[in-house]
Amino acid sequence: MNDNNFLQEAFKQSHFKVPGHGTRNIQVLKEALQDLNEELESDIYGKGTIIEDFQGKMAEFLGKEEAVFFPSGTMAQQIALRIWCDQKEVNKVAYHPLSHLEIHEEDGLKELHQIESILLADKSSVIEFEDVAGINEKIACLLLELPQREIGGQLPDYKTLEAISAYCREKGIKLHLDGARLFEITPYYVKSAAEICSLFDSVYVSFYKGIGGIAGAILAGDTDFIEKSKVWKRRHGGDLISLYPYFLSADYYFDKRIGKMELYYEEAKELAGFYNQCNGVSTIPHVPVSNMFHVHFQAPKEEMEIILAEVYTESGIGLSGYVRDVSEETSYFEISIGDLYGTVPRDKLINAFKLLDYKMKNRNR
Repeated sequence: MNDNNFLQEAFKQSHFKVPGHGTRNIQVLKEALQDLNEELESDIYGKGTIIEDFQGKMAEFLGKEEAVFFPSGTMAQQIALRIWCDQKEVNKVAYHPLSHLEIHEEDGLKELHQIESILLADKSSVIEFEDVAGINEKIACLLLELPQREIGGQLPDYKTLEAISAYCREKGIKLHLDGARLFEITPYYVKSAAEICSLFDSVYVSFYKGIGGIAGAILAGDTDFIEKSKVWKRRHGGDLISLYPYFLSADYYFDKRIGKMELYYEEAKELAGFYNQCNGVSTIPHVPVSNMFHVHFQAPKEEMEIILAEVYTESGIGLSGYVRDVSEETSYFEISIGDLYGTVPRDKLINAFKLLDYKMKNRNR
């Protein structure tokens, strides 16, 4: 067995897996399409009743005038920021230092659109009102990611969002929502998606995270904004001949799971409690604010891989297929709750955490 994959293999072999909705295999697509009429006509280059109905459905759900489906969120967000920069005739935007655009897109915003990023807040903190009010450069748009994925899915309080929104409107700054996990935060804020989106000029949401679709994203906003985004979508090569496998699966799993977000949230809080009872283990946030959080270990990556693999083998419960370095002495992984958590027998889950606690307490003996 490849040493780099033994933890992943132990996770795959576990009888019950804690995170997510299940394996991303062809069955995910087959389930989404199995009850559809075989004569249903596909979309053609972004047009057709089949895609327009879904886009209209999502615009209404998000409380926006219109919406357009994109094959990727990376494409959608770069285009959104480009539109706002062109409109304001300012090539600067502001966002968190750990924004997806800053650390995962090979400087696409800068190289493709010549847009400069202004980084706000400390890497370990969410953007607060003071960070926004303290910007001393002219910007076209402020992007807020809710939740802030790279720091465990943390969120600002809702009053802060309202204050930032009001400030941006007063100053003529467009406010864009990186809502990759928007659906998952509605239980914490006790707000509908439309209520949250009303604070923003444009919104992106993902369909393969909490929803569990194949791929794809929606970009929503007013009619003028969306019409411009369609032009940029074509320029980016986003108008494939047909996108129906993506948006049909998005629609299917949206209907299947949108009503489960509160359940996932409550289960995430319960699971975080199990982790926080273990020696040398803690979660960020301590109490999750969505269905996802980070689990940190006071042990190096290589040691945690061994400990976790042993826990999986002895308990039959898989907690994560990977561990990442934080420092030479600490490590972590990210976890998101989906449909699988409720299938795990409670006694076996509790036993797995007893084993984890025992092995962490005795790791240096």
